[in-house]
Amino acid sequence: MNRQQIYDEMKEMFGLVPSFFKEVPDSSLELEWRLFKQVQFEEGPIPNKYRELIGIAISAISKCHYCAFYHTEIAKLNGATDAEIEDAVHYAKSSAGWSTYINGMQMDFETFKREVKGACEHVRAAQGR
Repeated sequence: MNRQQIYDEMKEMFGLVPSFFKEVPDSSLELEWRLFKQVQFEEGPIPNKYRELIGIAISAISKCHYCAFYHTEIAKLNGATDAEIEDAVHYAKSSAGWSTYINGMQMDFETFKREVKGACEHVRAAQGR
C-alpha cells in the first residue's frame, strides 16, 4: 500500500489522519499502520476495554500524557467507566510503589518467589481447587 491508500484507510476508520502517523517515514508506514490496527483495535484474548485499562496503567507509570489521554479515551470508547479507570490507575500506583520498595530494599528474590507460590497454594486449597 502507498501512503495515500493508508491515509484513506485511516480516514475511513477515524475520520482523519492522525498527525503522528504523518511523521512516520514511507519505508515503515505500512508496517506501523498494520501493527497499530492489530494491537490497538483487533479483538484478542484480552477484551479491548481491559487492554486499554492496562494501557492507562502503563501510561500512568511511564508518565506519558499522550498515552494516558489516548488510552483513557479509547477505554471509554470500549465501555470503561470512570470507576474502572480510577481502579486501573490505583492498581498501577500500588504495584509501582511495591516494586520500588522491594527492589530498593534488595529483598531476596528466591524467598519472594517461594512466599508468593506458597500463598497461592494456600488460597487454592482454601478455595477447594
